[in-house]
Amino acid sequence: MAQVLEFKLPDLGEGLTEAEIVRWMVEVGDVVAVDQPVVEVETAKAMVEVPCPYEGVVTARFGAEGTELPVGAPLLTVAVGGPAEESRAVEAEDAEDAGDAGGGAGSDKGAGSAGSAGSAGGAGGAREVGASGGPGDRGEGSGNVLVGYGTAQAPARRRRVRPGQPVPGPGAPGRANGRERAAERADGPVPVISPLVRRLARENGLDLRDLNGSGPDGLIQRADVEYALRAAAAHARAATAATATATAATAAAAGSLAGPGPRTAPAAPAPRRPGTDIPSGVVRVPLKGVRGAVADKLSRSRREIPDATTWVDADATELMRARTAMNAAGGPKISLLALLARVCTAALARFPELNSTVDTEAREVVLLDRVHLGFAAQTDRGLMVPAVRDAHARDAESLTAEFARLTEAARTGTLTPAELTGSTFTLNNYGVFGVDGSTPILNHPEAAMLGVGRIAAKPWVHEGELAVRQVVQLSLTFDHRVCDGGTAGGFLRYVADCVEQPAVLLRTL
Repeated sequence: MAQVLEFKLPDLGEGLTEAEIVRWMVEVGDVVAVDQPVVEVETAKAMVEVPCPYEGVVTARFGAEGTELPVGAPLLTVAVGGPAEESRAVEAEDAEDAGDAGGGAGSDKGAGSAGSAGSAGGAGGAREVGASGGPGDRGEGSGNVLVGYGTAQAPARRRRVRPGQPVPGPGAPGRANGRERAAERADGPVPVISPLVRRLARENGLDLRDLNGSGPDGLIQRADVEYALRAAAAHARAATAATATATAATAAAAGSLAGPGPRTAPAAPAPRRPGTDIPSGVVRVPLKGVRGAVADKLSRSRREIPDATTWVDADATELMRARTAMNAAGGPKISLLALLARVCTAALARFPELNSTVDTEAREVVLLDRVHLGFAAQTDRGLMVPAVRDAHARDAESLTAEFARLTEAARTGTLTPAELTGSTFTLNNYGVFGVDGSTPILNHPEAAMLGVGRIAAKPWVHEGELAVRQVVQLSLTFDHRVCDGGTAGGFLRYVADCVEQPAVLLRTL
């Protein structure tokens, strides 16, 4: 006797209370294995694949893609027990029948293609839809397709069998022929760079299959969707203008025949969304997921923290030479960000007030004994601040490797919630955007953030003479509750001295 179990959205940690369904990885009738990922969700911290704790047949799913569910809400139901075993056996027999039918001599070209795909899998195809629960369960079609952020191997079409459903034979009605299977493969997932792009197209009624992606292998990016939406809006405006012109010309011609008469009414304004004063062609992007979490955090920081910013220009020529010498000596390459991080940790050891947070309820400044260094990373999903744990105990090589790992994880959307929380001080390298200075908002609840502008050749007085040097602007934004300008200025001056004369660091090594 089958037993139907309900699987609820689990607690994903770090105080997260809800998640948005990005992509279902199973359908009703699919056979799932224990710990097989069944849905991909987006939280305020990261993208997460949620595994199912049961083995059996999916009998129901709760929530469409794009729906937000609270923790503890039902995700799906699974029938476990006898029907699951029966369905798995039926799946295996049906896959074998499909392979025999596809490889027959009388099959047409389309059926032959489907049959070769089935025979290539052999018995592995039957296992794939059974208890293995491998990556092959996640999509349809053939070849490699980009889904969400990563590249997934898309297997042949899955067969779904419901408990008690009769199994059609090789020649029974309802079996998909070659053309139908090809059509099903054509209806597979469209390669997009992120779920945000898919959601943006869905909310504006845009079919992604009508677009030609500008990314690698036709990958559809956000710019492609926005361009298509602008083009559609321009086309609609042009059509409206043409209609208005034609109407005005007709009215003018009629007026010339009928003689003087009342003036024509002015053209109607552009259509607007119901209940708003925004034209219908305007794109609206909801503040949800990571972008919504960042917006909430920045708003809270601006409300609660009385921040101030101080800055200084520094000659980074010697720092750049030191880095060049390090990398020329062999071994792993050292990044400039790692050297600046090493300078920050040395400065925080001298000025610990800036590695702190404010407990507003207790009205206390809490000095922290470890430096978990956050760094700003711009991604397609918005601004993220991964944290390098125990940065004060790492050397330049270790910092370089960890920055590279976390940056790649941020770009691919694989950062864990733990890697996106807990930073105590942030290093913001906005110079990568080609700007000199900035006054950033603090990453709540941190007390300080060091900003680094671009390093550019500028005229500079060096050893009493005018010379062209590599100059960088450094800025420090700090919580004025934890320290005064003297402490902030002392920290920034020490950082600038280390940038101008890296040998200063030898005092603290």
